[in-house]
Amino acid sequence: MGPPAKPGVYFQLINKVHGKGRDALDKRIKKNVDRTDKLVDTLHQILIAHNEYENEKDRDIAINSIIGDRKDKLIKDCEEHAIYAGKNYFPFLWRFHASNRVALFDIINSVKLISSNQDKSLIEAIDFIKDHRTSKKAVIEISEDVAIPNLSWVPERWQKAAFGQVLKNEKPAKVNRQYFELCIFYQLMLGLKSGDTCIEGSDQFSDYRAQLLSWPDFYKMIDQFGQQIGLPIERKAFIYHVRSWFEGIAQKVDSSFPKNEYLKIENGKPMLKKSPKASTIQGLKRLESIIAERLEPVTILDVLNDTRKWLNWDKCLGPISGFESKLKEPFKNYIVAMFCYGCNLGVTQTSRSIKDFSRYQIAWVNQRHITEEKLNDAIVKVINAYDKFDLPKIWGSGKSASVDGKLWDLYEANLFAEHHIRYGGYGGIGYYHVSDQYITLFSRFIPCGVHEAIHILDGLLENESDIQPDTIHGDTHAQSETVFGLSYLLGIKMMPRIRNWKHLTFYKSRKETIYKHIEDLFSDRIDWDLIEKYLPDMLRVALSIKAGRISASSILRRLGTYSRKNKLYKAFRELGRVVRTAFLLDYLNDKELREIIQAATCKSESFNKFANWILFGEGGLITENNRDEQRKIIKYNHFVANCLSFHNVVNLTKIINDLVDEGYPINQEVVGGLSSYMTAHFNRFGDFRLNFDEDVRELVHDIHIPEFVD
Repeated sequence: MGPPAKPGVYFQLINKVHGKGRDALDKRIKKNVDRTDKLVDTLHQILIAHNEYENEKDRDIAINSIIGDRKDKLIKDCEEHAIYAGKNYFPFLWRFHASNRVALFDIINSVKLISSNQDKSLIEAIDFIKDHRTSKKAVIEISEDVAIPNLSWVPERWQKAAFGQVLKNEKPAKVNRQYFELCIFYQLMLGLKSGDTCIEGSDQFSDYRAQLLSWPDFYKMIDQFGQQIGLPIERKAFIYHVRSWFEGIAQKVDSSFPKNEYLKIENGKPMLKKSPKASTIQGLKRLESIIAERLEPVTILDVLNDTRKWLNWDKCLGPISGFESKLKEPFKNYIVAMFCYGCNLGVTQTSRSIKDFSRYQIAWVNQRHITEEKLNDAIVKVINAYDKFDLPKIWGSGKSASVDGKLWDLYEANLFAEHHIRYGGYGGIGYYHVSDQYITLFSRFIPCGVHEAIHILDGLLENESDIQPDTIHGDTHAQSETVFGLSYLLGIKMMPRIRNWKHLTFYKSRKETIYKHIEDLFSDRIDWDLIEKYLPDMLRVALSIKAGRISASSILRRLGTYSRKNKLYKAFRELGRVVRTAFLLDYLNDKELREIIQAATCKSESFNKFANWILFGEGGLITENNRDEQRKIIKYNHFVANCLSFHNVVNLTKIINDLVDEGYPINQEVVGGLSSYMTAHFNRFGDFRLNFDEDVRELVHDIHIPEFVD
């Protein structure tokens, strides 16, 4: 296992242990629901008796008659119930953790952990559990001669479990070895995610500050950067600009509230009435029917070959070694590989279906000629050719993209497979950026345990195609405050679809400002001093991302996790609160904006269905257990999807032109209702040929199975 994979495996192991612990608690709660009901019923009867009898003696008699001879059992049941109160799944963890201890200790022993700040207490706590790794004691007594770090930072839930009490800056008298070990392993995962703890020499988990532009370089570049993003970079001027912009939006929404027929505010929460359903575009069904008649059936292999002839995408592939290809006609191998992996057929099934290509040959081409980077180059070539057509420009401007994840099934035994709460089921997430022109610009395979939001900006910043959006639409995962803050400084607009307002907080610019109509929406105010204080640090991060020194996901991985020490996280979050609140107010006020966002997110959902239709092999189950190969399959599928979209645009353009020449009435609105995700004319399974002239051997019935001797 290479060093880069170790933190990822570590996270997987920790998350699986805690996931199993929560599942075990849920099972226990369901199993003991009758006992819990009886305890509640007993308490209810006791309370009624307490109220019914004023005389203390009569009351005691009544209560004793309810309890009867069950006193000891009731006490035992209550004590057992109390152990798991507050969704406390900690008592179940050790049984799942024990089998992973060796692997977890091997991982932390194989890397050098360092603190990114002056607080070394977590590193010292890790040394403590290492020292007591082989101890058989369930409880470690803490005496004067036992060195133990400051543990007041440990969350209260863990303190109660590990120390039997909540500490007040004092040493614990004793430490439950198992709970403390579980706690420290979990806190290490959070520390790595937030950037409070780093791994020396790691690309992903090194101290991100070392990857940022130096301050001298920052000051040389910051003026030009400010002009690019259209923001003042001096602290006071920045705060004035953002504050004025924010207050202008709030005032506009307040003034227009009486005319807003879709919005009302109840108990401080906005209630949006659904807009009338858009009417069906007149003539669209008829046009789709005519197009379907004129589209000639074509196999996916033929589509790949057509696009290769048009675009020469095969030139993006080739030997990883850099030497000349020894394959006679490499493009044939590349087409077969794209079909095999992009449709998830697998090398064995592909070799059976396509003559003259062995499974070893297909696998060899995948391993020696095709990488993620080469697939990305081929994808960009298709996107750029797609952008040359007029038709996609009717569907969208190319200035916005929607982001969404799709759950791809993996074997449950796969270390990278996790149960995803939002999608339901085990697997990994294919994460996509889909242009408003129906072409997919970016794809990435990420584990279920990773927040999708940390990858949301990479798709735009790493996009090398001619289609360059500056606005992102998404769903729940696109609502992160830190993402809003960072995207604002990168000149990217975040405009997610809002479905649930329950957990969204609206922040006010000034405490003294009172709005006539929307005052009840606001429950907190912005800390402008915090933003002003850390503005240079935030701009340095944004400029370092633009300069390619560090990826947005690397920063968001650290800023996406709460850290009690990371002031930069808090500053980005505070700026994000400004930007997100401004967007939420606009969203409530602007019906057209809501419709644009809804349409954009629907395009992502359409692409997910399209990609799923293409990846038909193995019933959509990705059988590869190697993480690199899983990532490549997502790229292969992305490439094939874009080729099919491109092929559709080529054919649609011709058919529409033919219809216009024939005098068929077509307008832009009708054409705008089409998409490049049509599938009815694509033959996924190829041609099946019957050979009626082939000789068949004679059927013999009297062949007996010999008797086998055990």
